[in-house]
Amino acid sequence: MTLMSSKVQKTNDFNKIVLNRRSIKTYDSDVKISREEMTDILEKASRAPSAINMQPWRFLVVDSAEGKEKLASLATFNQTQVRTSSAVIAVFYDVNNIEYMDEIYGKAVELGYMIPDIKNTILQQAKSYYKSLEAAELNDVNLLDSGLVSMQLMLIARSHGYDTNPMAGYEKDKIAEAFNLDKERFRPVMLISIGKAASEGHPTYRLPVETTTTWA
Repeated sequence: MTLMSSKVQKTNDFNKIVLNRRSIKTYDSDVKISREEMTDILEKASRAPSAINMQPWRFLVVDSAEGKEKLASLATFNQTQVRTSSAVIAVFYDVNNIEYMDEIYGKAVELGYMIPDIKNTILQQAKSYYKSLEAAELNDVNLLDSGLVSMQLMLIARSHGYDTNPMAGYEKDKIAEAFNLDKERFRPVMLISIGKAASEGHPTYRLPVETTTTWA
């Protein structure tokens, strides 16, 4: 994979990261992202908060020509983003993420983040809570958590010098099976294209805080 790292510029300027973020439609297809750097981006994004630290998000990184062509056929209205970006990250949530609860809290004890008694109390309460949830309630929790990690991923990408575009226009009922994932277990949330913008994204108007906020 040929890397064109000289074309991107990392930044730690929070205002630049947040205020200059744009949803990009066309990317410089010569710019590639190494899997090592993509792993770093995903690791940082995964520091996002989640209910009871369950981290239900799962990522499918589509960065090969074959994979992007397959994905483009499922994203009729977003084919340019898919084909020109360095990669597209399909964000799913894992319906069975409760299976990782013992590992998550066991590792927390091993690393000294909590004591065993606290772990046991949390596990007992958390397992009871998750078993009590209806499917629609679990869907709401997992979508919220997956939305948090998705936004964090886009901001982390900006810090690495890349641009993104969150996309909902694709065949959600087909994407898991198209990439050999269990569609009953892995539920699609959004696609995020990532790469170096071929041109500047246009600014957009945002409602003022006075319109969107109520004080109490």
